[in-house]
Amino acid sequence: MTVLPILRSPLKLFPRLLLPTLLSLVLTLALGLGGLGSPVLAETLPPATLAAQSVTEIKVSLGNQANELKFFPSRLDFVAGKQYKLVLDNPSPQKHYFTAKDFADASWTSKVEAGNVEIKGAIHELELKPTAEAEWILTPLKPGTYQLRCTIPGHTEAGMTGTITISAGAQSV
Repeated sequence: MTVLPILRSPLKLFPRLLLPTLLSLVLTLALGLGGLGSPVLAETLPPATLAAQSVTEIKVSLGNQANELKFFPSRLDFVAGKQYKLVLDNPSPQKHYFTAKDFADASWTSKVEAGNVEIKGAIHELELKPTAEAEWILTPLKPGTYQLRCTIPGHTEAGMTGTITISAGAQSV
């Protein structure tokens, strides 16, 4: 004869089920709000909020077909907390760099996509060869004014520079 264990009362099982569930919920919320992740992101917007936003597209050309050493436009304006798709192209016959390390550090990069490659993580400089295009999905977080330049020798000196401004938004720190 098989003896079946006595089924415990649901009230006795409740604390055993509740504690792991609450712990899981707290961890999920902490990770979702950035509490255990990036300190910059933790102070701003939860990733779920960032993903739900509409994306504003800004196009920037690195040089032009006449081989001018300039960014078109050379002044970029962002609002902290808004999501952007920065569409970069290089119509010139030579390669150029989009270098804005401090701006990149003050922003949260969702991804960079070029060709059939998607890059995630910290981005400080993008090299665009002639006719290349890239998309950089980002959310500026820290208001300020940042420098943009092409770091190829002679290009900065020839005027291939720009200014990037992040203004405080309603949801910024």
